Amino acid sequence: MDQYFLKSFFVFVAFIAIYSCSSSKKAQVDVTGDDSLKLEQTIVPDTFVLPNIPAEITNSDARAEYLVMNYWNRFDFSDEELTQRPEITEQAFVDYVNILSYVPFDKAKESLNYTLKKAEANNAMYSYFGTLFDKYFYGANSPFRNEEFYIPVLQELVKSNSISGADKSKYQFQLEMTLKNRVGQTANDFSFTLSSGQSQKLHSIKSEYLILMFSNPGCSTCASVTNALTKSTALNQAFSMNSPTRTMVTVLTVYPDADIDEWLLHLPQMPTNWVHSYDKGMAITKEKLYDIKAIPTLYLLDKDKKVVLKDTSIEAIESFFEKPN
Repeated sequence: MDQYFLKSFFVFVAFIAIYSCSSSKKAQVDVTGDDSLKLEQTIVPDTFVLPNIPAEITNSDARAEYLVMNYWNRFDFSDEELTQRPEITEQAFVDYVNILSYVPFDKAKESLNYTLKKAEANNAMYSYFGTLFDKYFYGANSPFRNEEFYIPVLQELVKSNSISGADKSKYQFQLEMTLKNRVGQTANDFSFTLSSGQSQKLHSIKSEYLILMFSNPGCSTCASVTNALTKSTALNQAFSMNSPTRTMVTVLTVYPDADIDEWLLHLPQMPTNWVHSYDKGMAITKEKLYDIKAIPTLYLLDKDKKVVLKDTSIEAIESFFEKPN
């Protein structure tokens, strides 16, 4: 994945460049509804070429919107062999998803739907684009992971007749999970159990902010994340604001698996000012309460247990606490 990310275009170049190339196929494109902006776009075989941006569009925001709406107009979706050319198709896809964040969400959603519509030219191509969206919008290690962009894609994929039943079932499950615990929604409640055997509810925790961390003992990445959070200046500043009458921040770790003895053995290595628990009966997994794609998984919740950050990073949590709240 990184090789395509590192080769990604500079976005500002895409904004200002007007590309031209000789043709083998031609298509008229007018997504703006303005006949004055209608251009003849040339589909170029065996490669990827950016669309021609009309010279009269000079505003950078307008150029960005034109680019995302016309990005694939010179790409031959009917050429199934391009699914075997990641240096062309996957690289172009990475550049595309990189650009989406520079336009309003409604325009990005429109572009995503338009891209899938064009991919219907070939079933293999449509299926391939489904895997690319899965990899880059949903993959746990993707630098472009974005469930809000992925949701409209999934809503189209599950209705499509261009993919297999197995793929449709996979995307249906992903859609079900991405619609849970979205930013702004109240996080699903669950019971957690402390080492003492006492059980509590997530929603019963009184704290201005709650960092929820699903983790496993012996997980090296979990240890690295734990270490980074304990050393975070921003988080330690928030902890310093805790008092007998007001809790600014609480960190709750939850072990979602079954080997409680291993969890208990690992407990002395965990920060003493955090709350550590396990999911007795594994209800989180069995009832699919949270989408735990990888361990660790981090959430930030507010005092009402509404999701502030979903499946987030240390950097995003630090950035949040560095801002005045």
